[in-house]
Amino acid sequence: MPLSDIEIARQARLERIVPLAGRRLGIPDEHLVPYGHFKAKVSLPFIDTLADRPDGRLVLVTAISPTPAGEGKTTTTVGLGDALNHIGKKALIALREPSLGPVFGLKGGATGGGRAQVVPMEDINLHFTGDFQAIALAHNLLSACLDNHIHHGNALDIDVRRILWKRVVDMNDRALRDITVGLGGAANGFPRQDGFDIVVASEVMAILCLATSLQDLKTRLGRIVVAETRARAPVTAADLKCHGAMAVLLKDALAPNLVQTIENNPALLHGGPFANIAHGCNSVIATRAALKLADYVVTEAGFGADLGAEKFIDIKCRKAGLAPAAAVVVATIRALKYHGGVALPDLGREDLGALERGLANIQRHLHNLREVFGLRCVVSINHFGSDTDAEHELLRRRIGEQGVPVHTARHWAEGGQGAAALAHEVVRVAAEGSRMRFAYEDADTLWNKVEKLARHTYGAAGISASASVRARIQRLQDNGHGHLPVCVAKTQYSFSTDPAQRGAASGHVVDIREVRLAAGAEFVVMVCGDIMTMPGLPKVPAAEHIDLDEQGRIVGLS
Repeated sequence: MPLSDIEIARQARLERIVPLAGRRLGIPDEHLVPYGHFKAKVSLPFIDTLADRPDGRLVLVTAISPTPAGEGKTTTTVGLGDALNHIGKKALIALREPSLGPVFGLKGGATGGGRAQVVPMEDINLHFTGDFQAIALAHNLLSACLDNHIHHGNALDIDVRRILWKRVVDMNDRALRDITVGLGGAANGFPRQDGFDIVVASEVMAILCLATSLQDLKTRLGRIVVAETRARAPVTAADLKCHGAMAVLLKDALAPNLVQTIENNPALLHGGPFANIAHGCNSVIATRAALKLADYVVTEAGFGADLGAEKFIDIKCRKAGLAPAAAVVVATIRALKYHGGVALPDLGREDLGALERGLANIQRHLHNLREVFGLRCVVSINHFGSDTDAEHELLRRRIGEQGVPVHTARHWAEGGQGAAALAHEVVRVAAEGSRMRFAYEDADTLWNKVEKLARHTYGAAGISASASVRARIQRLQDNGHGHLPVCVAKTQYSFSTDPAQRGAASGHVVDIREVRLAAGAEFVVMVCGDIMTMPGLPKVPAAEHIDLDEQGRIVGLS
């Protein structure tokens, strides 16, 4: 019986993180804050000393639209980083931190899989260094200060019908989506409708991942809009005088976390906004530091390229001045057959017709990355035992017709050496360089930005919105927020807003259901279709399989 991911991770021989960081990255001991023996934070003062160093090449790992069959994007990110080091390149991995919601829900952990994992896997997937707890505390401190201000006289004249700031918790809990707070009498404040989002959807998370320094962090926190007055003027965290205390809670969390892969290659893990309800990238601070410390930096953007890669480019790269030299698009034969209409239990059977139909999904993503965003691409196919030679040949031939190299990678089973050919291809393509461009310009209106995304990346016929949503968009435009990028929150499973539309949906209409201003993060969230910023647990959550054995070891974590 094959070993589980947690069993493979537990067999790894980890090196102590402080000497590893010194030997591989040249980070002095005094600039590392160890959290035990195998994880540490890299000090911000040390990162400041890297400013004059040249940048390495940035490689973005993205994927086709996700399916229940799995694609393995994080696994490929880790495997490619290991493979680049295996072929003699100085490479560093830059990933997001996992959220506890998916860990105990449907998706599971986010440390890779098989022989391509970051470790210590259990620590990373659970409490890690406490970054998410700090983000939740800072977010909920602002919530508490807001209600406290109203309770003690409401000097800012906040309209309690127009409070925009929800609370957060790092767990999938549908019962908290819409709640009433302030019950129990005058001592408990004024009753009002409220709700919870998951931590990874918090604007504080987005701010932490886009901030460039402690001062920038504090300034951004102060700009968070939490409510409106009766005169419709914005009320900010700075107005409530709590952004300084929020920054205090986040001071340590702003420093990136350093861990290692199973093959003892260094990896930076920092931040973790979701890609379907936020911008889906690790922190700017971690990515910039990685580019100064290595010749190649492999990073990922969440979910399919229409969500993660788009936001990576249009939000993170736009704001941070980054530009990937190449993009790796991850797929599996199984997932492509699922996009071709095959039911999940039947994916192990050869079906060239379904694969042919499902290829439309990856072809759309490749078209977007190359023609819309100007990136050079490599396709990485995660190998499964049920794949057939005929299926791989069909895939290589059809993708090759687009002029994109395809490599079958076996890093899950073999580690870095199983992706060596992919690594050589990435080095070649990255040396040619890309001319990255954005899907829209800053000067475009908010409405036109969403329309360009819908037409050019989702294959839609257009966009729609109710009269009230249109009015909200226009008000943001008139109030000087039109220059901000947009962050589209929609299902990750389809190019449309209907998760049941597999393949490459086209001709649909993208309906904007809700608009949120993230003034501190500096983007406008456009909620499209039926997407929840507080996910729920599935019928059989992963939590049912996670336990401690008789020796006190964690089992069932994946």
